[in-house]
Parts: sequence; C-alpha cells; structure tokens
Amino acid sequence: MRIVLDAMGSDSAPAPDVEGAVWAARDFGETIILVGDAERVRAELAKHKADGLPIEVVHAASVVTTHDKPSQVGKTKRDSSMAVGLDLVRDGKADAFVTAGNTGAVLALATLSTLRRISGVKRPCIASLIRLGDKTIILTDLGANADARPEWLVQFGAMASLYSQHVLGRERPTVALLSNGEEESKGNTLVKEATALFPVSGLNFIGNIEPKDMLRGAADVIVTDGFVGNIALKSMEALGDTLFGLIRANIAGGGLRVKLGALLVAPALRVVYRQVDVFEIGGAPLLGVNGVVIIGHGRTNAKGIRNAIGQARAAVQGDIIRVLREGMAKFEPEST
Repeated sequence: MRIVLDAMGSDSAPAPDVEGAVWAARDFGETIILVGDAERVRAELAKHKADGLPIEVVHAASVVTTHDKPSQVGKTKRDSSMAVGLDLVRDGKADAFVTAGNTGAVLALATLSTLRRISGVKRPCIASLIRLGDKTIILTDLGANADARPEWLVQFGAMASLYSQHVLGRERPTVALLSNGEEESKGNTLVKEATALFPVSGLNFIGNIEPKDMLRGAADVIVTDGFVGNIALKSMEALGDTLFGLIRANIAGGGLRVKLGALLVAPALRVVYRQVDVFEIGGAPLLGVNGVVIIGHGRTNAKGIRNAIGQARAAVQGDIIRVLREGMAKFEPEST
C-alpha cells in the first residue's frame, strides 16, 4: 500500500508531519510518500532513524496556506504539495492521501480539480470519528456543507453508514439525525424535512437524537449539516481541553491530600484523556470523492499524523471507495 502525506500541511510543517510519517512507516510497514519541499523534507528526515523504512520523497514547489482561497487553489497552486499529492492518488500511483492543511482547499481540489465526486453523490461530506469508551461513532458533516438540503443529509448518512460498516466493522449501523429533541416535531425546517426522507432511505434509521444521547453512543452514525456539525465537534474538543485544564490547575494548587489523590486516579485520567484527545483519531475522512482522503488538524502533532495515516490505511483495507461507488449508485439519476 502507498499512502501520500502532504508534508507541508500542518501549522508547524514539516516537523510533525515527517516525524509522524516515520512513526507510521515503522508501525504499519506501508510505503509513505512525503510530498513537499524536498530539501526541507529530507533535512527533517535526517533527524530521525528512517534508514531502511519505506519512505519516498516527491518534490512540490509551493504550499497551500491558510490564507489561500479554496476556490482559487486549483488554478494558482497546481504545483503545491496538496495538489501534487492528490494527483498521485488520481493517477493510481498511491492509494490514499493525508493532509493537515487548509480544509477548504483540499475539499475544492479533491472535488473539483482532481478526484471528482463519486457518481450519484450530490455533495461530499467530512466525517469525524469519535471514540466513546470501546465504541467509535461517526458525526457528519463537519463543514464541507454549511448549508445543506434534506436529500444531501440522507446521502451523508448513507456514506457514513457504509464507512461504519466496512471500515469500523459495524454489522448494520444505526443512523440518527442530530436535533434539539427526539420528537419528529422538533428541529428546524432542514431537520424536519430530512426526517421524512430517512425512513424510506433503506438505512437503519432510528430517528432524531439529542447531543446527550449522541455522547452515550446511542447511534453509530449521527447526521447534521456542516454548520451544526462543525460547532458540535469544536465544542466537544474545547470542553475536553477545558476540563483537563481545570483538573491540572486544581491539582497544582491543591494541598498534599489533593496531590496524593491525583496520583491514585492518574491512570484512570490518562485513559479518559485519550478518549478526548483529537490526535488519537488523527483526522476526518472526506467521503464522496474518488479516492481515500483524510484531513487532519492544522495544529496536529506527530501522533496525530501517525494516526491519520493509520485511518487512511484502514479505509483502503476496507475497500471503501469501491463500496461507496456501489452503494451510492442508487442515487444516480435515471437515464432517459
């Protein structure tokens, strides 16, 4: 398997990107193709024990930054590490693409310039994998479609359900709509109209779900528009950081009994922290394009890159692109 990593993607590139790639190559044994400024990438590689590892370097002359307009990168940054990496997947020279770069840019490049949408897909979506104890759920969309239509939400649910089944191993994933109440009468116009479409979609739809039920794993797939999904995910991430920050501050400012108690519960706290650490998952799959694409956090560290590559590997092993093409074929318009 050959996995492309945008070595210039993260906010601190290429240091965490290269370190994470070395880590992944050592753990998974798959070929990692580092795309970026070859001189800088090789200089970073020299800092690690990478001799003998299946790592290749492909030069790219430019970088997509957070300031680049996503609508323009297909024209102005065709020589960027992001575009060159996606081209490798499109041309069959790699099996997956991972980046911690500009989300809007990778969405625009993958959808409009390189991989294109899978036939039948109205809009691709970004899906977050959230670990809750020993269960992993999917929340989608995370921002690819801030404004959505009811029929798009059905497709988001269909693609995420297929991912849950074939990559995460759920036999018949349950699907729910995120809303402000379980009743069909709750929700905005979008939710109400989508609620009427899901029961005839063929999905294992269980109705509307509130955030409290989402966080106890009441459904395998939770569907919403990109605006709500993005806010929901960022709120969960911020809450986790805030809670552990408060715990650390209170331990540091506490007395001897507090510090001794902290030592006793430290193993349990570490387990809980891994549940809310965004870098344990690594990235979010972009569903609906003709290639495996994983999008990581810009502020990622080496662990996040390693795990994002692991996600890409699992998606390829699950043959998710073939599965999505077959599953989304029912949405293709009938020929006249």
